[in-house]
Amino acid sequence: MINFKELDCYKDYGRALEIENGVIRAVVTLDLGPRIIFFGFTDGKNILCDDRKLLGGNTDESYEKLFGTGKKWENLGGHRIWAAPEAWPITYTPDDLPVTYTKTKNGAVFTSDASEKAGFKKTLEIKMDNDDANMQVIMTLKNISNDIRNCALWALTVCTTGGTLILPMNNDDTGLLPNRVISVWPYTDMKDYRFDISDKYAVIENTAEGSPMKLGFDLKRGNSYYFVNGNVFRKEFDTFHGEKPYFDNGSSFETYNCDKFIEIETLSNAEKLAPQEEIEHIESWSLYKAENLDFSSDEAIDRMLQKL
Repeated sequence: MINFKELDCYKDYGRALEIENGVIRAVVTLDLGPRIIFFGFTDGKNILCDDRKLLGGNTDESYEKLFGTGKKWENLGGHRIWAAPEAWPITYTPDDLPVTYTKTKNGAVFTSDASEKAGFKKTLEIKMDNDDANMQVIMTLKNISNDIRNCALWALTVCTTGGTLILPMNNDDTGLLPNRVISVWPYTDMKDYRFDISDKYAVIENTAEGSPMKLGFDLKRGNSYYFVNGNVFRKEFDTFHGEKPYFDNGSSFETYNCDKFIEIETLSNAEKLAPQEEIEHIESWSLYKAENLDFSSDEAIDRMLQKL
């Protein structure tokens, strides 16, 4: 059974709506966003990063010219909707205006006017199963400008520190042609001890030290697993590689790893949106208890994932 509760204040994020089914709990901000700021078991720790003071923000003259005097961009943590390709300041919407919501049978739909100056309208919907650890996150990005926009919906989940991200690599037999793409941002050290890759998996460890790194992948299987705090956070999403284009050299999945958090990011395919057209992108979120962690080999990872 789905239960709702309005919270007067969640940490220093202001009002929020709690949605839970007795197994898992999600909290969505109402004074800013829309943003999922908590996701975890009802009696467990948050999978997401919700330390607003830790994350900080920035601004400059071009930012204030677009969004208003005194405005600044804050990471804020949690799960947010963005637009690709990334560009300062237009994709760095402040997300600092109130959110309205409508309850549904299995969750709620959230929207805000915060991104209108950037020419987008964002909608976030949660659909939670009645009695298990699964929910859908349905996101739309609508072009409300007067121009055609070549863009993609970018779903960024800022997760808490100290975990390990597992990405199943493409395993297609493409003969003489390549079967996977890895995009590397210029500040990434490919010798970083936190990153390992094999024929089957990419393994990225998040620690309290180390320089920022960012990688993109064409994950045709549309799966990722983040092991943290005794739990496994699984994301599933549809991909259209070979049928539709993706930004960032064909990346449908990206991750940014630093000492404060790790971002688990999925992207829709790129679309040319006429005014009033929109993109929909859906992620399926699941939580599991993690036992007997062993990332030492493909076979060990296989055994862990087979238990989920």
